[in-house]
Amino acid sequence: MQDPVNAALATRLPGLGLKQGHLTAGCLFQAVWNHTAGRPPGWGVKDYDVFYFDDTDLSWEAEDAVIRRVHEAVADLDVTVEVKNQARVHLWYEKRFKTSYPRLGSARDGIDRYLIACTRVGIDLSDGSLYAPDGLADLAAGILRVNPLLPMPAMFLKKAADYRARWPWLTIEPIAVTSICASSSTP
Repeated sequence: MQDPVNAALATRLPGLGLKQGHLTAGCLFQAVWNHTAGRPPGWGVKDYDVFYFDDTDLSWEAEDAVIRRVHEAVADLDVTVEVKNQARVHLWYEKRFKTSYPRLGSARDGIDRYLIACTRVGIDLSDGSLYAPDGLADLAAGILRVNPLLPMPAMFLKKAADYRARWPWLTIEPIAVTSICASSSTP
């Protein structure tokens, strides 16, 4: 919460009643790495991600209404806030990224699908609790490991290299061949 934008979002967004709302992704883990690197907490953050989960209306119009409400509430912060209903990601993901995506059951399921394990963090907007299924040790130490739930080696290595270009002290852990083979659907 040393990033004033994170603090403002954590204060303002709960009042919008986003179902399973979470502040997540780079705005959180990059603040940790920036602290270690001696940089301002918001250095290099291109957007602030907000996930929510509402499966009562999977239309774009319903999601767009939520996006507009969030943007109105934070317009004065002069940052990009990306709002995504995790209940409808499966409807557009394959077309955009050329790979299938399962129907999710919660906002946390979306956080669980990040490519790099230590980046799977979120702050629950309803109570301020931290969601970090992998703990915080690797995040604090800058150890980048492939998410065991989503072993996509090429995408992992590309993203990890991008992070390491900005924070050279990060360590990219080798990808275990056995975990990739175990997740393969080929016999």
